[in-house]
Amino acid sequence: MNFTFGIHPVEEAIKSGKIIDKLFIQKDSNHPSINEIIQSLSNKETTINFVPVEKLNRLAKGGNHQGIVATLSPINFYSLEEIVEEVTAKTTTPLFLLLDQISDVRNFGAIIRTAECTGVSAIIIPKSGGAPVTADTVKTSAGAIFKIPICKVDHSKDAIYYLQASGIKTVAATEHATKKVYDVDLTVPTAIVMGSEGKGVSPGVLKLVDEKATLPLLGKINSLNVSVACGAFLYEAVRQRL
Repeated sequence: MNFTFGIHPVEEAIKSGKIIDKLFIQKDSNHPSINEIIQSLSNKETTINFVPVEKLNRLAKGGNHQGIVATLSPINFYSLEEIVEEVTAKTTTPLFLLLDQISDVRNFGAIIRTAECTGVSAIIIPKSGGAPVTADTVKTSAGAIFKIPICKVDHSKDAIYYLQASGIKTVAATEHATKKVYDVDLTVPTAIVMGSEGKGVSPGVLKLVDEKATLPLLGKINSLNVSVACGAFLYEAVRQRL
């Protein structure tokens, strides 16, 4: 991951137009310059975390971090509102993908690659709790990360509300659904929601979506890797739309 640490280096990264993906601040810090940095990034797509000094020491690998460490993103993030407006103006059947707390960077990269291959209009991720964009993400995506818009939102629920208000049906992948994905109409404007590797789609999000769907599992293992399950859902959408 591309880290920079220390007050002046972080300030220079911001001034030079670098995209700050995550900002880690020492939780008991009250340095005026750090407060200015936080203020300058508060309305941007940056996740700001207040953490113990021990975490900063690990991230900076013993360097003089002065209470601040930043991770630099290799991509720009987009506004969900702008992307939805742009996409819906171009096509009557957009396909979006909302990743609710996907934490593994390689799963994230594999999902991005499949999403690009299946014509997904944009990927939506929450600011907090999701996998960061790292070198492993870029490598696993085989460069697809540079070809598909990625939108950051404050919460997955916010995205659900906005997508529904924009006339886009939300479909969550969950093993607890009674309906198979093959029985869900994916030919309409749709956003597929995939959950985290361990817990799946969060209960709060499941309550909001329009439909829930599952994949048939015929073996003795009762779950799929999230990137594999996501590929099955996306290609079912492709099959229905061809």
